[in-house]
Amino acid sequence: MAPLLAVCAGYFMVILDVTIINVAVPAVGRELAASLTGIQWITDGYTLVLAGFLMTGGALGDRLGNRRVFCAGVALFTVASALCAGAPSAPALVAARLVEGLGAALIVPGSLALLQEVYPESAARSRAFGLWGSMAGIAASAGPLLGGLLVSTAGWRWVFLINVPVGAACLALTARFVAPSPRHPDRAVDWPAQAAVVAAVTLLTAALNEAGRRGWSDPAVLAGLGLAALAVAGFAVRERLARTPALPPRLLRSPAMSGAAVVGLLFNLGFYGMVFTASLYFQHQRGFSALRTGLALFPAVAVTMFASVLSGRLTRRTGDRPLVVSGMLLGALGLAGWAAAGNDPAYPLLVAPMMAAGFGTSFALTGSTTTVMGAAPRAYAGAASALFNTTRQIGSATGVALGGSLLATSTDYGSGVRLAMAVGALAYLLAAGLAWRCVPAEAVRAAAP
Repeated sequence: MAPLLAVCAGYFMVILDVTIINVAVPAVGRELAASLTGIQWITDGYTLVLAGFLMTGGALGDRLGNRRVFCAGVALFTVASALCAGAPSAPALVAARLVEGLGAALIVPGSLALLQEVYPESAARSRAFGLWGSMAGIAASAGPLLGGLLVSTAGWRWVFLINVPVGAACLALTARFVAPSPRHPDRAVDWPAQAAVVAAVTLLTAALNEAGRRGWSDPAVLAGLGLAALAVAGFAVRERLARTPALPPRLLRSPAMSGAAVVGLLFNLGFYGMVFTASLYFQHQRGFSALRTGLALFPAVAVTMFASVLSGRLTRRTGDRPLVVSGMLLGALGLAGWAAAGNDPAYPLLVAPMMAAGFGTSFALTGSTTTVMGAAPRAYAGAASALFNTTRQIGSATGVALGGSLLATSTDYGSGVRLAMAVGALAYLLAAGLAWRCVPAEAVRAAAP
């Protein structure tokens, strides 16, 4: 239990810091006299660096040892959080947030790889993956609630200070209870390929973030998407020529690995698009405070822990495919129910759709995670984890961008929210169909090193 607690604590901090900042931004802007651009960078700079450097973090973990890189990431994240809390100006806060994102990019790939090492038995590993996955939904949805409590009581600097004791405890638990990871010093990091990945993911995430604000036809958005495509092409060419590719092409051609990674992209699009649009809907349409909005979103969080534990237990009997498919169908049913509920439905009518989306996503995450990690050789566990989390991060950014665009272009807020929920339901349905074809019915065993 202690290794699981250590790894999940690190991952929880990373995801919490994606959403907790949103409710603190007004107070930060007032105290530090931040411009609109500065506020955007305080919010988005962390996400951009996190998404861009995940593959680099995975490659370093495989080469240097996942525990070593994970601990380095936790230490960097903790120090950067303290610097964020003490930032005297908006530029200083932006710089600290960028460093915090780099630490997060080292934590996330190592977290899954460490669970793979600590729990070699398939049933225990599935339960561990389920709890790890539930941390994302809990942290993302609890961020506004916890942020609202901290800002209204202790002040916005505690949004960052809370990471310091958690990070210290995570480091102590990891050093005490997690064994050192094997290293692969012969696996040289392919820096040109890593640079192409950083460029592609950063440009794509930035373009998606801006699309929600500027519109999809804005020249900056189109330029970002085009440059991201060029970076992807450069990465593909480099991988064909490299002696030690970041991920061997044979792994990327594996239906289990690539298919499950796309499933992760789609269900993150649906879930985080729902959380984002629902947050705006509750605050702007219904006039909820940040704290009340967090409470309104709580049903989506409350079921994630139960779903992850249940899926971890059921996978031994059913295999991964039925869990992923049924979870995606349940999520689709939930968001379709919200879309059909009308422009301004009573709140009780929205509880079941939010619970269905939260339950379905968490229920499917265990099987898709197990599929990706089981399809990769253990020597590439960090890279496989990084690939899965990179696609999920892109899905989150896409869901937020689509939600923002639909709200901005609709005639009224209610119609925009309904359309966004319909898009999320479609993403869940596509994920269900893809999972039926790509996720093995039986649990995949990790390939040989």
